[in-house]
Amino acid sequence: MKLSTKGRYAVTALLDILLNQKNGCVPLSDIVNRQNISLSYLEQLFSKLKKAELVKSIRGPGGGYVVPQDQINILTIICAVDEKIEATNCQGEGNCHNDANCLTHKLWTGLNRTIDRYLSGITLISLVADYEDVKKIKKNKFEIEKQRKVQQKSLNSLVF
Repeated sequence: MKLSTKGRYAVTALLDILLNQKNGCVPLSDIVNRQNISLSYLEQLFSKLKKAELVKSIRGPGGGYVVPQDQINILTIICAVDEKIEATNCQGEGNCHNDANCLTHKLWTGLNRTIDRYLSGITLISLVADYEDVKKIKKNKFEIEKQRKVQQKSLNSLVF
């Protein structure tokens, strides 16, 4: 069981748009530069995301993409790009063992439900909030360290 790059890149790209659409539309080329994702790969993903109405495209100069709603959950994004996280060998069909369930089918389908519940409980806006919190913590640490260095210089100048 593995989440492919389709799902991961789709979530990353939409999160990038939410973080940067304050200034208007976000061109795919900007996402390419910030996230190091192939433009052709993003174009394929955005075709699916647009079809699922998870992004809105604006044509022309200054055009790009916007995310019209921030309450989109992660499972919806992953499913929109034809990604399915599946722990069973039978892909949930129940024909794992001679057209019947294998001995561990119930175990793996339970894991699938748990993953689906988890991903559907996380929204893009909650990821934005997490990112902003981490940025604030890093900024505060930087400011504290900067103040400490200034104070140390002041102390050193008093001693000498």
